[in-house]
Amino acid sequence: MNIGQYNKLIVSRFVDFGLYLVDEQGNEVLLPARYIDGDPVVGDEIEVFVYNDSEDRPVATTEKPFATVGQVAFLQVSDVNRFGAFMDWGLSCKNLLVPFREQRATMRQGGVYPVYVYLDHASGRIVASAKIEKFLGNTFPRYRRGDRVEALVVQHSEIGYKVVVDNLFVGMIYESGVYAPLVVGETITAYVNKVRPDNKIDLTVSNSSRDEVEAVAESILDYVNSRGRDGIDDTLSPDRVKELFGCSKRVYKQALGHLYKTSRLAK
Repeated sequence: MNIGQYNKLIVSRFVDFGLYLVDEQGNEVLLPARYIDGDPVVGDEIEVFVYNDSEDRPVATTEKPFATVGQVAFLQVSDVNRFGAFMDWGLSCKNLLVPFREQRATMRQGGVYPVYVYLDHASGRIVASAKIEKFLGNTFPRYRRGDRVEALVVQHSEIGYKVVVDNLFVGMIYESGVYAPLVVGETITAYVNKVRPDNKIDLTVSNSSRDEVEAVAESILDYVNSRGRDGIDDTLSPDRVKELFGCSKRVYKQALGHLYKTSRLAK
């Protein structure tokens, strides 16, 4: 049974406070009654997330955390005490601890920080670290030029955007190759340009994305020229964006940013 991951388990038996699920090795875990959906019967397969409760006992939930063990995510601090910072993890009865030793700078309540979620084998607990780079690049990246990857944007600087590639490696998308501004905290599709000797990866955005952004930018200009500029800004709702331009709000914002950057549309 994989702690900190999703598991497909079999309904074994029912109790007053929930039901027990079992894996192929016969290990049982409790799914509390409040997480039971529908009317399962013994023998049904259920996908659940398994974590350790406050008493370090494995427990299952059908809730979906914002990140599983081995992933990087931006999470918000919900509380700080003498043990460290506790982050909203997406589970209603379990926050995620970032011990003080794993903080790059002192975390504040309400702050949002990128963290790496991992299983502390000494304590058996799922915890997180803001020192994400020490968990990345520990294997050789077997990518070839042009390979498609998922990239989480974690920082913007003068030279470009620092990203986490497939939750495994550190990468960089250089400012000179960015067609429209990226948003820190968003996950984008990118393509490998080069793997560096230090195992860090240089990336580019996809050509197809460029084509889509350019097409939406032209649609925006056509709309403004024929109907005026009123309401065409960052506050336009996703539904209205879809209705007017047939794209997502993210692509719409990229197209707007491109128009601003090229001075084809004034802010």
